[in-house]
Amino acid sequence: MGKFNGFNAGGGNMQQLMKQAQRMQQEVARVQEEVGNAEFESSVGGGAVKVTITGAKEFKSINISPDAVDPDDIEMLQDLILSAVNEALRMAEEAMETEMNKVTGGMGGLGGFGF
Repeated sequence: MGKFNGFNAGGGNMQQLMKQAQRMQQEVARVQEEVGNAEFESSVGGGAVKVTITGAKEFKSINISPDAVDPDDIEMLQDLILSAVNEALRMAEEAMETEMNKVTGGMGGLGGFGF
């Protein structure tokens, strides 16, 4: 029987490896759905701007306190919105990465698994 990178290409090891890969792929899909449906809220400027997104990076809401609206300082409001959006995105990415590492044992970059 032929060998491929140390695996017995014709034996049960390959079948077992394929079963493990299928289980991991199913677990990855479950985590992607679970985290994708979770919501992440970022608040900046003492609550002046709040952004809520899903783990799938879909924006659910942007709330701006009337106190944050100063017609003479639109740039500050724009910066607050950008900060809140970027923080919410970072939170969602971090949650996805953490959960994926639990599934893959830290083997990031498994292209066949969609992440």
